[in-house]
Amino acid sequence: MNKKAHKQSKPQAFEEQRMHAPLMIDIEGTQLDSIDRERLAHPLVGGLTLFARNWADRQQLVQLCADIKAVRSDLLIAVDQEGGRVQRFRTDGFTPLAPMRALGRMWDKDDTSGLHRKLPGSGAMAAVNAATAVGYVLASELRACGVDMSFAPVVDLDWGGSTVIGDRALHRDARVVSLLAKAVMQGLLQAGMAHCAKHFPGHGHVVADSHVAIPVDERSLTAILGEDAAPYQWLRSSLTAVMAAHVVYRKVDPRPAGFSARWLQDVLRERLGFDGAIFSDDLSMEGARVMGGHNLSAVEAGVAALNAGCDLLLLCNQSLGGGAKLDAWIDGMEQALAQGDWQCNPQSEQRRLALLPQAAPLAWEELMQHPPYLQALEQLP
Repeated sequence: MNKKAHKQSKPQAFEEQRMHAPLMIDIEGTQLDSIDRERLAHPLVGGLTLFARNWADRQQLVQLCADIKAVRSDLLIAVDQEGGRVQRFRTDGFTPLAPMRALGRMWDKDDTSGLHRKLPGSGAMAAVNAATAVGYVLASELRACGVDMSFAPVVDLDWGGSTVIGDRALHRDARVVSLLAKAVMQGLLQAGMAHCAKHFPGHGHVVADSHVAIPVDERSLTAILGEDAAPYQWLRSSLTAVMAAHVVYRKVDPRPAGFSARWLQDVLRERLGFDGAIFSDDLSMEGARVMGGHNLSAVEAGVAALNAGCDLLLLCNQSLGGGAKLDAWIDGMEQALAQGDWQCNPQSEQRRLALLPQAAPLAWEELMQHPPYLQALEQLP
């Protein structure tokens, strides 16, 4: 990052107040260095995403999160902690969580020999209870270490063919997904953590993995709204954040959903009534690097996502190897703002700040003795 150019070109608006900090970045190691601190202090940076490479043990994670907050207390510290194969922290006391599909299987299996063996739907009730426990354990452990939020739950439907969603999905039925996701969200909220439902309007129907390809869903808007996007409508009064899919729904818009004002503004905001924060998915993914046959730079992708309606932008794994690509993105987004390619959105900033925890968490030692936490552990699938 060019320190001199950064100091001279900082937009006037940021000299007066922080109007919009949409960039979610990352760091390479297990502790901050001077370059990390400089990047995190940049007025366009609103937070960062942690990965397994940023983890050594709990003590180190607690110190890392404290050091991040010492740079700026409003930085949002996030992680992908879903359970199953997407769980960045799983040792040194963290509870290994089952994939979300385990909750869907509980829903489908009624009690056949116990107290509720004569009650149809007993499996569903047990699954809802377990889902709340999953959310509470997940969030309370993260918060005890200083992490603000997890990008969970996945509300994609389990169509059976997706190479990237798979057992991360709760169920095939949108109604079941909605109720189980709401229970997970309740558990997260009980621990003081916001959530992020993903991947709007639905990634489960396509086979291709948007990390390495550009998935295309050929269904109509009516078909998608009737099934995959239904949880977003049914949960709109509960959702705090949504992550857009890097999937092209050709019959609706030739652009990926995360770059589509049709999807984010016309459908998600207006038709479905969602007013929380919208995250882009990782802009380094293959599904985010092409639009309309044109190869996008990370800056072009970021500008397109903001103008489509995203409030926050993820760019992951670009701090590796010195972080030249990350610095180019930060500087490029600042230059694009100065040129008027995108505009600061105070409402987006309010949505970002609303994701920060509103109360102090329990310390780890206190959490280990906390009756609700101990009870939740017993109810996990």
